[in-house]
Amino acid sequence: MDVEDTPSCDGLTLRSTGERVLVLGAPRALFLATVGLLPAERGTISVREVPAQDAAKRRIVAGAAENPPLPPNWTVAEYIYWSARLTGLSSSKAGTLAAQVLNCLQLTYFSKSRLGSLIRPARRATVVAAAMTTCADVLALDNPFGDLPEETVFRWATTLTKALEDRPWIVFLPSMSLTSPLALAADEAIVISADHVVAQGSPSSIARAERRYIARIHGPLDALAPQLAERGIAMEIVGAHVMIDLGKEHRTSDLLAACEASGVVVVELRPFSLAFA
Repeated sequence: MDVEDTPSCDGLTLRSTGERVLVLGAPRALFLATVGLLPAERGTISVREVPAQDAAKRRIVAGAAENPPLPPNWTVAEYIYWSARLTGLSSSKAGTLAAQVLNCLQLTYFSKSRLGSLIRPARRATVVAAAMTTCADVLALDNPFGDLPEETVFRWATTLTKALEDRPWIVFLPSMSLTSPLALAADEAIVISADHVVAQGSPSSIARAERRYIARIHGPLDALAPQLAERGIAMEIVGAHVMIDLGKEHRTSDLLAACEASGVVVVELRPFSLAFA
């Protein structure tokens, strides 16, 4: 996917069969492409085996962006009602659906509030509610916890997880606490760094990978490989990154010693588990 003629997500290949999926660390372009708002310049992106732009038109997928523009003078109830109406529902059915969604996202108190004056958590919930009223098969959420106060995040995550418990979803986030209700409800997590998948599996299995690291290393990697092998440290090259598994017996100091002996420089070193920091 290109943003302003610059590749934002080039060469990424992934597939998930999960019904509730966390995507951690991906560029925002991947969310936009998933909900049909950004075309894939090279390759394809599909939801339920349907190209994303067609999937969006057919309401196979609906998105809730992090901070979309909202009509400031509309009320919360009006915005959600008209989201339902635009799917073709009658006035009475749209009203019933809007009331149900307001209730399950705990927005009833804010139903008459103007969008322009909403507190941030209620604004986020309103955008998700509008996506829910489309009755799309899959909901894709863009960083629903971004810029929210820490004391609010767990409560909002609990409400969101309960509201989505009967729906397939994809949630795009920079990172997430493993204790978050959303992480506990997820079937699968996919951790992305640059244009590569660096981990995929259950959230708990990824978070337990305390001895595995994602590194960026400058210098001759072919010289580093035998140094690491001598020490029993596993290395895998994935695009511009190097995956390092220290195993049970080694420390990062062993890795740095091997790098020094090989004439290479570690410019970035991050534990896999930070995806769930």
